[in-house]
Amino acid sequence: MKKVSLIAFLAIAMFFSIDATAQKFSGLDKSPMDMASFPNDYKIANKSVRVIYSRPQLKGRSLAELAPAGKVWRTGANEAPEITFYTDANFGGKDIKAGTYSLFTIPGEKEWTVVLNKNLNQWGAYSYDESADVARVSGISKAEGDSLEEFSVTFQETGDGASLVMGWEKTRVAVPITFTKM
Repeated sequence: MKKVSLIAFLAIAMFFSIDATAQKFSGLDKSPMDMASFPNDYKIANKSVRVIYSRPQLKGRSLAELAPAGKVWRTGANEAPEITFYTDANFGGKDIKAGTYSLFTIPGEKEWTVVLNKNLNQWGAYSYDESADVARVSGISKAEGDSLEEFSVTFQETGDGASLVMGWEKTRVAVPITFTKM
């Protein structure tokens, strides 16, 4: 009888201790993380470039309100996006060594300044340090297509590489990239 009582006591104690230490998980992120890569065919293992970013939503606000013209923007939400070049590349006319960089933008009316920065793991643009910039290039800004509720990044294949295309609301910003053969 004492054995059964002891086993029952231990089982109950284990149940409550597991419940007491159960991990609490947060809800879904309001600006979920996403990734874009080139080539964007998932069957191709060797990528040339990849961007990991978070996707803010307009939710009744304007692009100009969320990413003001003339100010450094983290190019998404949460952490500054990170762009990884798996091979040396020419990004908007600047030669870039293979590696991972933070991606910032400075919105403008007809063009945006697109910035590659060597400081990684940055939350927003709060600790952005211009002296750590690796490259600043111009991306042509156009208003076209359907309005995008969520900020989005994609790569569009070109004859000699790809263009990094960022879109939000009706704004589309593109930066050409050519790659050194792997």
